[in-house]
Amino acid sequence: MRTQIALDDHVHARVRQKAAELGITMAEYIRRLIERDLNAPEPAADPSSIFALGRSGGSDIANEPDAIADAIGSMRPVR
Repeated sequence: MRTQIALDDHVHARVRQKAAELGITMAEYIRRLIERDLNAPEPAADPSSIFALGRSGGSDIANEPDAIADAIGSMRPVR
């Protein structure tokens, strides 16, 4: 299926140059980029992204069981 896209002048020049370096047409270069992107594996979630989301304020729940109640009691209601 034929599709048209618009490129900025500097992007068009870079695409044309890259395609020429590869010895292929601009259309083929763009088709390959699209195909590569569509076939790329989905990025795996990084489990480390959930660490250090908040600050404990230095509390130690194991040694200070009332710390949770104190923290909740000191929270201000959201308005």
